[in-house]
Amino acid sequence: MSSLKEFLYQKVKVITGDGRLFIGKLEGFDQSINLILSSTIERIFDPVDETLDIELGLYIIRGDSVVCVGSIDEELENEIDWSSVRGAKLKNTKNALV
Repeated sequence: MSSLKEFLYQKVKVITGDGRLFIGKLEGFDQSINLILSSTIERIFDPVDETLDIELGLYIIRGDSVVCVGSIDEELENEIDWSSVRGAKLKNTKNALV
């Protein structure tokens, strides 16, 4: 948990157990890894249609659904044309080895 302190007030990506991707500024967290993100978007990749960015604003993610939290290289993030990126749906992490 203490390793999240280095991400406080920075833009992060969060992947959840159901394969969702959230991007936002980490405003806070607790011992259960419950996360508070501001200016949050959910990025949805689709194998056929354009990648969607859905604005969520202030968002809380329950710690039991957090799989990964990582920092963002803002320069690289801004260089990518996300609307042209396609992707298949991720399997649920509980069934990933099946």
